[in-house]
Amino acid sequence: MAMASTPPDLDSLRDRPSSPEIRVLRPRRAAPADAVRPTRAEVNLAALRHNLRVLQRHAGEARVWPVLKADAYGHGAPAVARTLERAGADGFCVALLEEAIELREAGITSPILVMSGAYGGGHDEVVQRGLVPVVYDRGQLEELARAVRQLGAAAPHAVHLKIDTGMARLGVPLADLAPFARSLHEFPELRVDGLMTHLACADAATPEETAHQLRLFDEATATLGRHGVRARVRHAANSAALLRGESSLDAVRPGIAIFGVSPVAEGEREPLSSELRQAIRVRTEIVSIRELEAGKPVGYGALHRTSRPSRIATVPIGYADGLSRKLTNRGHMLVRGVRAPIVGAVSMDMTMLDVTDVPGAALRDEVIVTGAQDGPHGRDHIGAHELAAHADTIPWEILTSISRRVPRFYREP
Repeated sequence: MAMASTPPDLDSLRDRPSSPEIRVLRPRRAAPADAVRPTRAEVNLAALRHNLRVLQRHAGEARVWPVLKADAYGHGAPAVARTLERAGADGFCVALLEEAIELREAGITSPILVMSGAYGGGHDEVVQRGLVPVVYDRGQLEELARAVRQLGAAAPHAVHLKIDTGMARLGVPLADLAPFARSLHEFPELRVDGLMTHLACADAATPEETAHQLRLFDEATATLGRHGVRARVRHAANSAALLRGESSLDAVRPGIAIFGVSPVAEGEREPLSSELRQAIRVRTEIVSIRELEAGKPVGYGALHRTSRPSRIATVPIGYADGLSRKLTNRGHMLVRGVRAPIVGAVSMDMTMLDVTDVPGAALRDEVIVTGAQDGPHGRDHIGAHELAAHADTIPWEILTSISRRVPRFYREP
């Protein structure tokens, strides 16, 4: 979609938030054909299919709806959805209407659940594109019903009702459930096809909080039933709950596990599953090597000084690519099959490694940020959990932070 050559005057638009002249453009992800620098993210499609099979086995009879929000956790939603749709996924979940539209425009025909609903508008798009919105307030019901009527769409349109059982984020509070259930009967254009809740502590050390939420979910289901609202499907489980064998119900919503990163229960060291395969591998190459004497500074702020004669390699990846600046002087990358420590400040576009102890390290050598590497000196793997530990964050943020300027290459083994 073209953008006007002259930007509109902001003052003239201030009171026209729904002006038809305003368009929202999605940032374009760097395409493989446009790649010049050697930094890229490689997505193993076979690993995605393998992870889906593992999760289907854990889910038993429950439907498996992979969660592809945040550009499929940084993996590229259209390509991931096409792969999983062909592999037998029962449907998909996204957070935003924009994400659902992207999947429909990529040719995805499976059911798509928009978990955050259509707040801010877009209800016509929901109906026209056959999406399943999550609802939790009366305003959503009114707008969706209006869209069904005005578009002459087949009624009733399926929705899923979200119940807040302890997340305190979105969902109908338990105290408001009975009047909300009564109001549903005012909208024959809509049908509550599913009930859902969001588990807040599925990876906690003990299951008590999850069990409490599920009890409240059962009570909410009973309350709705007494008011004539009976859904075909109920769902609550995320990756952690699914892998722990909790709350499969009629459907499950695995997110990070689809991409091969298993949650770790609070206080534990081992992941909940050892079968999953990390699907993404971020790689780059050495573009410069410096020979430094002992005591020489490295990078912005001289945050590292060599303690010995050192070989310092520069790689073209930085915090603008999603490599956290908290990795300054922390963590490693893989070079020739062994670990090379990150030294100095992670800058916007570049990071330095100490390759003094990597025999033969040279220009154009492959460098692995996350993923596995086979090299002349061995084989090693740096997973999302390890990166997260060094950056004081969680694997979810590591994956979703890989920026759109890093092209995604899709691989079969």
